[in-house]
Amino acid sequence: VQLQASGGGLVQPGGSLRLSCAASGFTLDYYAIGWFRQAPGMEREGISCSSGGDTVTYYADSVKGRFTISRDNAKNTVYLQMNSLKPEDTAVYFCAAIQDLHFCGLRTADYYFWGQGTEVTVSS
Repeated sequence: VQLQASGGGLVQPGGSLRLSCAASGFTLDYYAIGWFRQAPGMEREGISCSSGGDTVTYYADSVKGRFTISRDNAKNTVYLQMNSLKPEDTAVYFCAAIQDLHFCGLRTADYYFWGQGTEVTVSS
């Protein structure tokens, strides 16, 4: 069971990036997915989630209206579209999964499987 996050990079303020979280060894349809980020010296922060049935999504206030979580079940991949990026969005971004059709939460303790991070830097 693996999660592979990718898509990070350097972007100017106001720009966009799309992060991907590809799963292998299990089917994402039945799993809730959370996106988290951790800035240097800061605790890991939950920013978005999608329930296993993709019926519930949730966003932290810090990203609401700018970030969008979505799924492509055929590719077994979850995406995080990040628009209007700000310097304070600079962090290592992680995806995580827990087998649950209805759950969607932003606490790190609620997730079991974690991918490696992908680094996002927003700077001019």
